[in-house]
Amino acid sequence: MSTFSVDAVFHGPPASANGGYACGVLAGLAGAAGHLAGRAAVTLHLPVPLDVPLEYRVAGRRGHAWHGEDVVASVASAQGEIPEPAPVTVGQARLAEAAFDGSGHPFPTCFACGTQRPGTGLSLRPGPVQGRPHTVACTWTPSPALAGPDGLVPAEIVWSALDCPGGWTTDPVLRPRLLGRMTAELLAPPRAGRLCVVVAELERTEERTAVNTTALYDGSTGTLLAKASALWIAVDLAAVG
Repeated sequence: MSTFSVDAVFHGPPASANGGYACGVLAGLAGAAGHLAGRAAVTLHLPVPLDVPLEYRVAGRRGHAWHGEDVVASVASAQGEIPEPAPVTVGQARLAEAAFDGSGHPFPTCFACGTQRPGTGLSLRPGPVQGRPHTVACTWTPSPALAGPDGLVPAEIVWSALDCPGGWTTDPVLRPRLLGRMTAELLAPPRAGRLCVVVAELERTEERTAVNTTALYDGSTGTLLAKASALWIAVDLAAVG
């Protein structure tokens, strides 16, 4: 068992963690515990609370995050490959982010894509890619403030960057959704100050859920740095808070 907490600066909705960040933290705990084979698939059962002690307990091949008597998340080994969306150029990504319409953002202070986090979040602006339906893209230059001493971006920040663009492959203003499950594969950590491109593509929607994939590319070389698949679940904003 290990104890951890999520700092409030990394929130998605105001009272709970950014889903991608929480999944990245949990994947790291699972890796340290050594109970996984391969990639981590993280399922969020409840909103992950902020600034409170949580316990990570291993049960066989799974790990669970507990808040008191509640299981807020589970981690297991992922099955199958993650298909990455095809890359776009830096120019295409900049055109897409220029078309980003954040008005009516359901969570405007979100760490990753919030419109009211100047200089304190990732400031992702995933807009529609011309000629590619259900696909969004944006640029991202990681801040040195988010990197480690070696200048490399920690895994949980990369998970955050892979998370929110997927939410904009549908209309989050018309039908808000929260991350329910996420699997990521990190191939090479991005370096602070180096331009990246994030691409997200919708795979399907079914009633309250949406499934999408995201990819992070080096903006100069086009090298794939990370990719993820995610399941999103429609929510009532009044219940989220």
